[in-house]
Amino acid sequence: MFLVGLTGGIASGKSSVIQVFQQLGCAVIDVDVIARHVVQPGYPAHRRIVEAFGTEVLLENGDINRKVLGDLIFNQPDRRHLLNTITHPEIRKEMMKETFKYFLRGYRYVILDIPLLFETKKLLKYMKHTVVVYCDRDTQLARLMRRNNLNREDAEARINAQLPLKDKARMARHVLDNSGEWSITKRQVILLHAELERSLEYLPLRLGVLTGLAGIASLLYLLTRYLLPSP
Repeated sequence: MFLVGLTGGIASGKSSVIQVFQQLGCAVIDVDVIARHVVQPGYPAHRRIVEAFGTEVLLENGDINRKVLGDLIFNQPDRRHLLNTITHPEIRKEMMKETFKYFLRGYRYVILDIPLLFETKKLLKYMKHTVVVYCDRDTQLARLMRRNNLNREDAEARINAQLPLKDKARMARHVLDNSGEWSITKRQVILLHAELERSLEYLPLRLGVLTGLAGIASLLYLLTRYLLPSP
């Protein structure tokens, strides 16, 4: 099995692309879902967030108020970095657990939906393939204004807070261009899935694991022969 890191930008259409991959039967790990999970009450990240940002980031039921927390770190790189140092290690642990589950189920590859794949670069070394869902800036701006009911200034501020999509596209191995008709984008996703399914890059790891398991089995067999008394 190998890992495919997929990312995009705000209003680029990444969520729609992920849905197509899931419809094709692909294993997808959504980092946003994991990120919400690891900050639930009772988890270490929840306690550390409250210590760092205060109880004003809590809802009445004790959950993290994501909107309030998002407003606190917006346009404040130091506070955003602090939050990332709290949550990212916990997110990585959960991602590895989920990936191993798919490995055991025999999937050839797993897609990791990672919004900050190229910004943090911490997970890049684990990715055999990287994919960016791209759209041109004018399309991105228009979609964001329409989707979030934002004026142009606010929408541009949110886009400017992220690494530009054109920069991500230059760093990615695969680019899915979602600037035009959705049918064209969907076709690109289907073709990429077919390419990844044909790849034999999953074999080395799987063969390595099977070889390791065979070695362990042989060792256990020898131990039982020498340590257990003969009948």
